[in-house]
Parts: sequence; structure tokens; C-alpha cells
Amino acid sequence: MENYVDGFVVPVPKDKLDAYRQMAERAGKIWVEYGALAYREWVADDVKDGKVTSFPQAVDLKEDEVVIFAWITYKSREDRDRINEQVMADPRLSDMMDPSTMPFDGMRMFWGGFKKLVQLP
Repeated sequence: MENYVDGFVVPVPKDKLDAYRQMAERAGKIWVEYGALAYREWVADDVKDGKVTSFPQAVDLKEDEVVIFAWITYKSREDRDRINEQVMADPRLSDMMDPSTMPFDGMRMFWGGFKKLVQLP
């Protein structure tokens, strides 16, 4: 059972969604290889602009973009820290770390680590 989650939200240009998906699949396999329990990415389907706050506002969504909502689950915070250190050092991801070649604007991405509060079932 997972006890720690890294979550992130990122705007992706619609015309780069396939390139983003390919990058995410490649990265996700590496996270799982190092011990993540699951790697999930979802594309917005029913996400409205808010008056005060919303997913689109949080990432300064442009008309030609879509929101990605994702998370990676781990057994513990300690596992997450160890796994992320290994993933970030993995040379198979080095070509994905250059902001000029990313299929999204990394400056508008936000993320964080979360400990479990409620989990059903």
C-alpha cells in the first residue's frame, strides 16, 4: 500500500501532447524500475476556468494547451527521496532535462510531495 505521493500539474501544448506522452511513458518506466509503486498521468477532460482558482489558472493555461494532472506513488517518503535521487541521476533522462527541448513550459509546472491522510479502500 502506498504511503507517499509526488503530485504534479503541467500545461502541455495540444500539438505536443503525443511527444509529451512518449516522454512521460519513458520517464515513468524508469521511476517504476527504481521502485515507485505506480506512475500515473491524466489529461484534462472536464476542467473549467475558475473565478478564484482552478487548474487552468494555476498553470496560466493558454488556449492551445491542455492540463496534465499526474502522480507517482511510493511506499514511504524515504523511498521517494531515494528513488527520485536515482531517477534524476539516470543518464537515460538527461536529454529530457533541457528546458529548450521539453514539449511543455516547465516554468509553469508545479509539484510537491504528499503524505497520506485518507485512503479507501
